[in-house]
Amino acid sequence: MTAKKDDGLLVIKKELAFAVGKPVPSGFLVRAGSTAMRDGSPIKKRNRAERDRLVRDGVLVPDENPALFRFRTDYEFSSRSLAAGIVIDGNSNGDHWKENSAASLKRLDVEAAMDAYDSYRQSKEYNTIFDAFGEPREYWVRSTQERPNRVYPSKPIVGFLRGKTQLNAGWGQKADAAAQLHNAGYIIVDKNDVPITPPSQYEHLIAGNDRIRLCARNYYIEPAREKGAVDVAICAGDLGREMGMRDRNPAICSALGSAEFQRCAQVPPPTHTSPNPSSSIIFTYRLISAKESSVMKSASTVFPPSTNLILYGPPGTGKTYTTAWEAVRLCLGDDAAEALRDNRDTLMTEYHRLSDEGRIEFVTFHQSMAYEDFVEGRQPMTGADDDDGVSSSGFRLETVPGIFRRIAKRAETGLGKTAMNHRMTVDGRQIFKMSVGFSRDPGDQQFFEDVIEGGYTLLNWEHIDWSDPKYENIEEILKACQEHGRFEGPVTLQSGQVSITDAFRNRLKIGDIIIASKGNRLVRAIGEIIGNYEYQPRPEGDYNHRRAVRWLWHDAAGVPVTEIYDSNFTMRSLYELKKERLNIPALERYMNSGFKEADTDTEREAFVLIIDEINRANISKVFGELITLLEAEKRLGQPNAIKVHLPYSGDEFGVPANLHIIGTMNTADRSIALLDTALRRRFTFCELMPDVTELRQALAARELNADNLDGINLCKLLQTINERIEYLFDREHQIGHAYFTSCSTRSDVENVIRHKIIPLLAEYFYEDWSKVAAVLGDGDGTNGAHFLESKKLPVPAGFTDDELGADKRRWSVKAAFDFSDFAA
Repeated sequence: MTAKKDDGLLVIKKELAFAVGKPVPSGFLVRAGSTAMRDGSPIKKRNRAERDRLVRDGVLVPDENPALFRFRTDYEFSSRSLAAGIVIDGNSNGDHWKENSAASLKRLDVEAAMDAYDSYRQSKEYNTIFDAFGEPREYWVRSTQERPNRVYPSKPIVGFLRGKTQLNAGWGQKADAAAQLHNAGYIIVDKNDVPITPPSQYEHLIAGNDRIRLCARNYYIEPAREKGAVDVAICAGDLGREMGMRDRNPAICSALGSAEFQRCAQVPPPTHTSPNPSSSIIFTYRLISAKESSVMKSASTVFPPSTNLILYGPPGTGKTYTTAWEAVRLCLGDDAAEALRDNRDTLMTEYHRLSDEGRIEFVTFHQSMAYEDFVEGRQPMTGADDDDGVSSSGFRLETVPGIFRRIAKRAETGLGKTAMNHRMTVDGRQIFKMSVGFSRDPGDQQFFEDVIEGGYTLLNWEHIDWSDPKYENIEEILKACQEHGRFEGPVTLQSGQVSITDAFRNRLKIGDIIIASKGNRLVRAIGEIIGNYEYQPRPEGDYNHRRAVRWLWHDAAGVPVTEIYDSNFTMRSLYELKKERLNIPALERYMNSGFKEADTDTEREAFVLIIDEINRANISKVFGELITLLEAEKRLGQPNAIKVHLPYSGDEFGVPANLHIIGTMNTADRSIALLDTALRRRFTFCELMPDVTELRQALAARELNADNLDGINLCKLLQTINERIEYLFDREHQIGHAYFTSCSTRSDVENVIRHKIIPLLAEYFYEDWSKVAAVLGDGDGTNGAHFLESKKLPVPAGFTDDELGADKRRWSVKAAFDFSDFAA
């Protein structure tokens, strides 16, 4: 191969390495940012000594990919063959360097060029090429990888790959930058990442199903394959929206289901949902074999095993407090939680913070608890509960999600680590509530889908074009409404057609967030405004006012507004929300939940449901089909995931793998042996018994001594009482150490025994006070009793001594306790 002229770039693409270089008078120059194999496939390593020297000198540094080194700076080799040998970590005569021909660009090459452009932005590397293109003005390209900024100017990217500093940006010629990237399966966008529709008159542009297949392969199949995913799902509506091909669902479904796509993407025939075709259909492609999947899963699991834990034991053993620590540990990780273990105040502060964010939910089971409370049920609603302005004295039954379904839905929005590192925040943004359609209108669902797929929001009110710059002044809007408005009656600045139009056109800025409501009680979409006001008349004659929106999250069924706001919405179609009334962490979680890496390769944020007194309810009745779905291997995202259709809503439902369940069970209340067998098999059980060590630590944290608290040995007192209870009753009815952990004085100990322990013992022994006295060491309540005393009851008139048998005694609690048997 003949060398190119000095300003021409050559490339090596072998295994994982990708390097860019060019001949120079004294040898061969490899560009900074190029990568080299740490351990290439050739057995002989003729250039290994030279490679090791470059590592020691800091020319080659570890890359983010552990299989690669990266050139930290430009480096000049004595020959092209030595440069190639270093890059591939093997022998080479220099023929591995290839020209960047006019053939179709390769995805990895384009992504490497984007990496180089990132380096140029940060440190001015590769400025020889990139400086020549100046500031980009039009035709950007969207990266197929998750990056902080996925939009790149097309000319510098293609120029870098082709070794050119002059290039046309558009589509007109096959060699133009946008045309080359388009034909390589990349999506051309504007600077705001909005797809640009390619012109139809140029025959050299790939179009139709061929383009759909290339984009699906580049933006879905290959990124998932690189991450080691077992399979990948492609929603037809999502792909159409990302490509700017709205209302082309039949073509998209045809392309995704074709044998040509299977050959193009090297995947087997997919499974898919129904109906086909539709915007909601999802094609799922398997990327690796079952054998490979087994090996990969054993090496690196996408989700940690879900926690299904029940803490059980006698009352007062710290079960509820332990659930708080376990919940914080699951949410924050072992290291962060361990630092909080011995600081109750700090732990509970963190617990309440996570609860306020919606990541921890607490519920207490009781005998009346039902499936309708826990999963979903029907509740009566009046017309006033909706936003249509209709008030009715009658009611309707609506399906309402229960406690478990609400937190399960919330858990689906949990963010992965990458998403959290690049999350969008509400800082510097206004937040508006907006009605998009009417939730009780028969055509509302289609209207909502059109808005979501179209990437915009609509406002109705007047049929007046507000595009003229003069309408930046609300007074001009008022004047136009008064002169040309279609609503009767006086019009003022406070009238809806004036104030709401002004908010939609002027106050709503690019970058602001809108929360689309469904009625007054539900939220069904959250989006970011990305375009200015437009007037686009619709055939239907209404909703002619439009703003472009990047929808960040949507759910046609909706979630309760209380997930992110402190009350229901009002009927006003558009108004600003006060941030102090919003649950900002929860809102930002919904805003970032569409980040794809959160679903494919990273562990999501944990959510925890705490069920106190779990054994007090009828478990089979309350849990229903959840008994099966709770198993770790049947959670969403796991190999044996299961979904069921819920009986009231008919919705398909599965339990997210990042939702953990912690229950508590008081063994003195109900024996563990009576717990539902199916639940026992699906939960891990951890027994918490009275522990004097915990008692000592709790008092020591307050600089008190449990072995000598105001002259009382609390540890001996607790141990003695429990030994007697176990002997007279059983071990499950002992007294927990938590009864004494808040004591500071002798008076505190007396109050605990008088008002808590003695009544509890009386309940245990069914008011048999002789056994209560035995537990407390008071015998028959005479001769120096410590806590209880008794007097023999005289035989009432009309009875004889032998009619009632043994002596009858009147028991009472002593006015002052004697702790001499438990003196420190």
